[in-house]
Amino acid sequence: MNWKTLKSEYLFKDLWFTVRKDTCERPDGKIISPYYVYEFPTWVTAVALTSNGEFIFEKQYRHALGLTMFEIPGGCVDPEDTSLEEAVARELKEETGYVFEKFTYLGKTSANPSTHNNWMHFYLATGGKKTVKQELDDFEDIEVHLLHLDEVKRMLKENEIVQSMHSTALFYALHKMGELEY
Repeated sequence: MNWKTLKSEYLFKDLWFTVRKDTCERPDGKIISPYYVYEFPTWVTAVALTSNGEFIFEKQYRHALGLTMFEIPGGCVDPEDTSLEEAVARELKEETGYVFEKFTYLGKTSANPSTHNNWMHFYLATGGKKTVKQELDDFEDIEVHLLHLDEVKRMLKENEIVQSMHSTALFYALHKMGELEY
């Protein structure tokens, strides 16, 4: 069922977002053109727990939806990161000021595999201790909130965590922790 890419043309390239126009051939010989692909860097995120078992959440404004919302920490894998775990540890430290004793890989997901070319890898980070101040990028304005398990479950149940990849990570983490059965 895989398609063959006959031609690719870049329409737009920037740090976090690239648009490509492909001409593809299906196995039955039909030509699909144009087919737009959005290229993004690899992303990482973590369900992060303090040494006291509190969940570390971030509250920030998301302009595309025009909403201020709760999310879990994460971001892009940088070229200088030597591993996904190093990238998520760096993101956690920069955004929250916490460092962690242990990282457990939970899996990966795609925001939209029909148009996006990247993966979001998620971790369960445990034993977090606040060691430094946040080191935010110029465009970031992040409030750190510590939440208890019951509050996180309530937020998931009431659809208050709308970032779909973060909800997915939370479901996998809760299952790994023995707090969710399905």
